[in-house]
Amino acid sequence: MRILPTLQKQRHPLAGGAAQQRRLAQVPIARSFQSALEGAGLAPLAAVGIEVLQVNVGKKCNQTCRHCHVDAGPDRTEMMSAEVVETCLRVLGGSDIPTLDITGGAPELHPEFRRLVEAGSALGRRVIDRCNLTVTRLPNYRWVPAFLAGHRVEVTASLPYFQGHQTDAQRGDGVFDESIAALRELNALGYGRPGTGLVLNLVTNPVGAFLPPDQRAAERDWKRELERRHGIVFDRLFTITNMPISRFLEYLDEKGQTEAYLARLVRSFNPAAADGVMCRTTLSVAWDGSLYDCDFNQMLELPLSEGLPTHIRDFDPARLGGRAIALGPHCFGCTAGAGSSCGGAVT
Repeated sequence: MRILPTLQKQRHPLAGGAAQQRRLAQVPIARSFQSALEGAGLAPLAAVGIEVLQVNVGKKCNQTCRHCHVDAGPDRTEMMSAEVVETCLRVLGGSDIPTLDITGGAPELHPEFRRLVEAGSALGRRVIDRCNLTVTRLPNYRWVPAFLAGHRVEVTASLPYFQGHQTDAQRGDGVFDESIAALRELNALGYGRPGTGLVLNLVTNPVGAFLPPDQRAAERDWKRELERRHGIVFDRLFTITNMPISRFLEYLDEKGQTEAYLARLVRSFNPAAADGVMCRTTLSVAWDGSLYDCDFNQMLELPLSEGLPTHIRDFDPARLGGRAIALGPHCFGCTAGAGSSCGGAVT
């Protein structure tokens, strides 16, 4: 498999989730997330059902990005087993969960990716592929775009910016050009074009220690510039806050900005965003089948509240659908400003 010339570096000493939890706990902040919720009359924070089963099939990726909260890369070997994949599909088929959200790493690299997509589509569920775009340019994965279109998979593709310099600075030399080529191919298949029903969303993270811009204004800019510069169209832009986890936490520590960034997130707490955070309607499944409230809690190895099922094989919709959410300082990242989720701004 050809690997793009990405930002290869040794993994951070804090790469383990428990170590990251301890590091975040050491950062002095004005108030805890629990106290912020209590002040807004939103405690306890609890799930209101399971609308999304988000399945992280592994940490293997063809890129190594500076902001990646998964710490994914070509050297990672964590991959979901066929048994756990089967269990996820059994849970999906035995429930009324409407959305299967497949993520990684680069989920397309997983040998069971096609099976997940085909089974999810056959069940009539909305299937989302969280794609880094460049994986579709690898010689052995040129089948991916047509396969996604054939199963009417919703593509949510990550792209740091609509210009090359910022994108390559975050993801590595050549990534922007490869991403543009991938987007053109998706457009040629009908993605992002009116009337096709093939949904193409883009996701952007800031290239530094600041909050993302207003999503609606940014979407207008991105649509104008990508079409003007490259003839590319898409449906929606999702702006996502960089979470103080894994490589971005390393970046903050290196720059001496960890305390300042956490303080910014705390100051920007928005009760309206807190009321709509994704963990209230999402259940996250790790590559080993462990259950978490969200992808971020998964990377921090922050388990579900005590007494709840801990593995997908023990799935219990009644208990998990109304569960109390496990909280930490990082939760301010999802509730700062307009909020942040896998579907972009919350408010």
